[in-house]
Amino acid sequence: MSAVIPPARALQPVVTLFGRVGDMIMLTSALSVLHDRFGRPCQVVGAGPWNRELYRGNPDVERCWTLPRHLPLPVTGAWLAVLGALRRSAPGPVYIAETMPRQSARIRRLLRLGGIDPRRCEFLEGGPADGEHYVDALLRLVARTPPILAAADYPLPRAARAPRLFTLEAERAQRDALLRARGWNDRPLVLIQPGTARTLSARSRKRWRRDNDRSWPLERWRELLHAVRARHPQAVLILRGALSELPLLRAMRAAIGLADLEVLGLGLRASFALMEVAESMITMDTGMAHAAAACGLPVAVIMGSNPQSRVLPRAAAPALVIGVGGPPATMRADQIPCAAVFDAWCALPARRAG
Repeated sequence: MSAVIPPARALQPVVTLFGRVGDMIMLTSALSVLHDRFGRPCQVVGAGPWNRELYRGNPDVERCWTLPRHLPLPVTGAWLAVLGALRRSAPGPVYIAETMPRQSARIRRLLRLGGIDPRRCEFLEGGPADGEHYVDALLRLVARTPPILAAADYPLPRAARAPRLFTLEAERAQRDALLRARGWNDRPLVLIQPGTARTLSARSRKRWRRDNDRSWPLERWRELLHAVRARHPQAVLILRGALSELPLLRAMRAAIGLADLEVLGLGLRASFALMEVAESMITMDTGMAHAAAACGLPVAVIMGSNPQSRVLPRAAAPALVIGVGGPPATMRADQIPCAAVFDAWCALPARRAG
């Protein structure tokens, strides 16, 4: 194999990241750059079966592969398919965006087992630098050129895009039918996301209130939503969550005591479609906060122990996202008063139609 690939040859990048929903949404910025730079959409290797749902309709992604997050790679057959994809993509670049040492070691073993030329590979060694946002770290990774390629042959796009998600026409039609059926199609929608990854299963919910830095007290949710209702009486207030979170959301609705507070259990795709037309959102620092920003939805984000400088969702217009709390001001969401969240929501810009 020659040391440098001839110029003007389109190549398919492969990107590996065993991240959760928010991580994989932030990754869309880097995938867009790689598509523009190398002329072909990417293949993504991840650890969540929901990645296929997340990237559906994304022109920067050709295919998603799913590997188990914790099992040794040879235990499953999925790694053989991934190795085959890596070989077929040669001599395209392979970007490993993983920052967890254990997962990085697994990926290195996968590449060695498959005989993947190390000159094709670039690693996000050490993760984000001090004070660096995770999106910027990903963009820094994909700005590098593997040694097997010539950087001059694959220049970077002039401008990087913010994270973005895509909604299909069939999903919009289903959303519009839901809104009409409930009489919400002519009313502004305010989405409320009280849960995080720890509320998705019964086992993790047992610890959610006790030791989670991203849990906001129920009494503050009650105070906040009564204030939002008073300021915006014509809006539909919707407690949104996954289907598995419905018992939690219904219990919250009963405790909050607003007669017209709605509850919706939605999957990823239906949530993206709803975010596309909602007016605003109030959410914990979780994957759906990144989804809202990527859909262009103005969003106020209640932070836990993660600093805003590193993980606050990115949007095409920075004013669409307002973070509340986070280090060094606070280390836990329950240290944030209701007034701070309400003021952030009030400061969100009006969403432009269309």
